[in-house]
Amino acid sequence: MLRHGLITAAFCCFIASALAISGNGSWESQMVYSLSIGMICWLVIDTGRLLLSGHKEVLWPHGLWGYGLIALGVTVGFLGGNAIGDAWVGAPQFEFRNLAARKMTSTIVITLVATIGMCFFFFSLGKSKHMQRQIELAQRNATEARLKLLETQLEPHMLFNTLANLRVLITVDPPRAVAMLDRLNSYLRMTLSGSRALAHPLSAEFERLGDYLELMSVRMGERLRYTLDLPDDLRGAPVPPLLLQPLVENSIRHGLEPKVEGGEIVVRARRQAGLLEIEVSDTGVGLDAAPPSEGSGFGLEQVRERLATVYGAQGRMSLSPSPAGGTCATLSFPTPV
Repeated sequence: MLRHGLITAAFCCFIASALAISGNGSWESQMVYSLSIGMICWLVIDTGRLLLSGHKEVLWPHGLWGYGLIALGVTVGFLGGNAIGDAWVGAPQFEFRNLAARKMTSTIVITLVATIGMCFFFFSLGKSKHMQRQIELAQRNATEARLKLLETQLEPHMLFNTLANLRVLITVDPPRAVAMLDRLNSYLRMTLSGSRALAHPLSAEFERLGDYLELMSVRMGERLRYTLDLPDDLRGAPVPPLLLQPLVENSIRHGLEPKVEGGEIVVRARRQAGLLEIEVSDTGVGLDAAPPSEGSGFGLEQVRERLATVYGAQGRMSLSPSPAGGTCATLSFPTPV
């Protein structure tokens, strides 16, 4: 509302200057009349639209109420502004009634056109902001829907892989299969009872990752070793759920499982150049030696899509050979400090 008042005052100054230059009185008197009429019109109309429009986002009354409010603002502004102007210049009150018909008409027309023009401008501005908010809301809803879709694709993918491993284990080592089934039951209970929020603390992501790695440890035994390194100052950093698990799953399936002696997975988080950087490295067979398999790129592609959806061009993922042998996947994206 204050911004509308400032714009109205500037417009009134422009009208007063134009009238003074055209020889319709002194600049001072024209400024008093113009500002008085314009600011009263603004106060009546702007206050009225807020009262009549309630909680509507466009904040403008519909139908006859809108036209009636403009008519009221013009009438009150014209009469009140002229009264103030007459008092300022020392003329009798409502001196405008003694003006020639032509001058009287021009004064009314200027007031009416200026008021309607400003009302239309403010209405268009409010409608434009309303449409912008609707567009932003639609984009946000689309992003949320996309993220939820990607998450629902990741969870069955992980579950099917785990069940396939469990089926193999049942035939060769039933006791370990039972232990793995118990771990899977606990993991699913924790996952399904959790919220479907679009983001959760990095500490929660690491805890879920620890549960998954414990689940895999039941099957792989000593062939799987892991380290989760999360600094305390990064524990509350918000990240999308299930962001890291596909990378760890990929390291196990395509890096450690093909290696007879297995290996180690290290997940490390740090802040680098204002970005949150997370590394998932393994000591598996490496990028070139990993055997191709159906769906091997599913998890990596899902991670890339989720980074692009949430962080745009600032979210990146890269794959490189690990210094200790194996593969290193590095994620980097902005996060609040």
